[in-house]
Amino acid sequence: MQKKKIVVVLGIRPDVIRASILLRMMRKSSEFDTVFIWSGQHYSDNLKDIFFRELDVGPPEIELGATGSNDAEISASIIEKLFPVLQSIKPEAAIFLGDTNTVMGSIAAAQNNIPIVHIEGCMRSYDWEMPEEKYRTVIDHLSDVIYCYFEEYKKQGIAEGLNPDSLVVTQNLIVDVLDHYYFNNIDKYKKIATDQFFSDRKVIKGQYYLMTCHRRENVTNKNKLEAIFRLIDEAEYPILFLAGYRTQNQIQEFGLTLPSNVVMIDPVGYDEMLTLLTNSRGVITDSGTLVEESAILQIPSVQMRRSTERPQTYDCRSSVKFDPSNPEKYQNSLVFEKLESLVGTKWIHGLGDGLASERILKDICSRLNSIDGFRRHTPKLSHLDSSRSYIGDGL
Repeated sequence: MQKKKIVVVLGIRPDVIRASILLRMMRKSSEFDTVFIWSGQHYSDNLKDIFFRELDVGPPEIELGATGSNDAEISASIIEKLFPVLQSIKPEAAIFLGDTNTVMGSIAAAQNNIPIVHIEGCMRSYDWEMPEEKYRTVIDHLSDVIYCYFEEYKKQGIAEGLNPDSLVVTQNLIVDVLDHYYFNNIDKYKKIATDQFFSDRKVIKGQYYLMTCHRRENVTNKNKLEAIFRLIDEAEYPILFLAGYRTQNQIQEFGLTLPSNVVMIDPVGYDEMLTLLTNSRGVITDSGTLVEESAILQIPSVQMRRSTERPQTYDCRSSVKFDPSNPEKYQNSLVFEKLESLVGTKWIHGLGDGLASERILKDICSRLNSIDGFRRHTPKLSHLDSSRSYIGDGL
């Protein structure tokens, strides 16, 4: 008897990090066949292939090669290229993760009437200017099954009218990843962290801040980027800035000059990233994944964002806020004073127990063997007029 197929559609570096353990477990499962599809949203070796190698994730079975010069073109390309692939495979379900252009491929699944599964669902910043907020809202309302990290996320989905029976609380996948790749291999990272390793990057071990900055609302706005540069110019320690290619292009296009205490390099692989992260004094970033990793690894962070869909890092007091859209509200030197006050302190991150991947796999297997499978449960219509026939024969 032929095994049932499930497709997993990913497209950016944080996706493959979070999904790495789950994806390996799915591929090893005797319950079904997993088809890993890469959208092409991230396409260079240091944003894609090196993560497949270092995270022991085999390459995708299918690469869509979706491209475009803006979000609309990329999203449209993903939908257009994914539609015939899903039509041909006819999977039991299409699984997406996160809140990027790639999850808009869920529209292609919906058009093929294929059940949609969303991992990392019901996160909300309640900031409609964020493109990610629009994407995660669209896919959540298209999805048949939504895996939420926390009960508070499930409550957010229910408040929007999502069916509680479709929402499954799992905890955060990034805890699983760090447990497996970092905490089980600390000696490996100690060997990487030689004096030469840091001198090659023009920093001293334990005496620098690690920085990333990639969000569109920051890097495509000259005023915000200038506010960020004024902030980091106040840092007491050197800053190692891992800058994505769009960020580098925007800095050049705006004619901005990096502060003298900043060393800018291209993006790096996961092993190098973890080594740099765990040997820094702190992190300066607008990344959602990196602030969670920092919280788990007991490294404080500055979040350069107006709003966040991941408030847990503020809850556990591992993060300091800086809003580039309202820089006058913050005294830059005080931001770093707060960051330094967290160096060497400990907190309970509360992001999970490292079993989220197992919970998701168990639920997937359960649904494959159930009568309804991944199909959306009929919603409870008690708030509607019961005398009307929404589903039925009518007259």
